[in-house]
Formats: sequence, C-alpha cells, structure tokens
Amino acid sequence: MQLEIRPDPAEVGRARRWARSRLPGLGIEVDEPLAETLILLVSELVTNAVVHTGRPAVLRLSVPVPQAEAAPSTTLRLEVADTSSRAPVPRCAAGDATGGRGLALVDCLADRWGWSREDAGKSIWCELDRCSPPGESAAVAYGGGLSAYEDLAFEAV
Repeated sequence: MQLEIRPDPAEVGRARRWARSRLPGLGIEVDEPLAETLILLVSELVTNAVVHTGRPAVLRLSVPVPQAEAAPSTTLRLEVADTSSRAPVPRCAAGDATGGRGLALVDCLADRWGWSREDAGKSIWCELDRCSPPGESAAVAYGGGLSAYEDLAFEAV
C-alpha cells in the first residue's frame, strides 16, 4: 500500500493519519507500542523527504513475504521514495540544534534501515520486527547514550 506525498510540510500529518488508518490491516492495534514507533518513523522519513528535497515522494507500508511459506511475517517495512538522487549525508547536530536528528532516531527505533537508488531518485527504508524487544531508547539520538554513529546525526537529502 502506498500514499503519494506532495512537497508540502502539511503532508507529514496526512501521512501519519494515513499510516495509522492502515494499522488494523497490518494486524497492529493502534494503541500498541509498535504502532507508535511506526507512526514516529513515518513522520521522520516523510519530513526528511518533504523538507530536504522539496519534491513529491511516495510512502509505502508493506509486510514482506516470509522466507518460510508457513510462517507468518513478523516484519513491517516502511519506505519513502523521492526523486532526489542525493544520498543521506551524516551531519553533526549540536545539543541545542532544532534539527538534524531524524535518521539518528530511525537508527535507534528501527530494527534495520538503509537506502537504495530507485529510478531517478532514492528510497529510504526501515523495518520493524513485531517480536523484537524494545531497542535502544530514542534518547541516544539526543545525546543520551551511545550509538553506532557516536555523535553524528543524519540528514536525508
């Protein structure tokens, strides 16, 4: 399932509402922690696409097909594709900076994330495992702990 996103900051709220309305179809209760994490990730990735590219984007939510046919999928995948070919670039965010922590939050909250070239642009994706225990706190993204990226925050451009 996917949603076309216009290059307008108001689209971030629309994307959150759309994603929340799709949760029951993905087998997720709207009040479970996984739902809140997914909505926060939608917000971060759509904001990055809208703010840093100024171009239309596409939000996709999917449940990848499990490798064993009998096993139900335990992974949710979120992707935001845009027409900017610029790769995500690491940037340092000062402790009092008002931006620059979006992908650091994604790194802390998602079980996996990455990006790939897609047609004339790119797709930034993340995955959440339904059965995994809560990962590192989002406080890491705000300088409250150690992350694989030490003191770097990331900006999707």
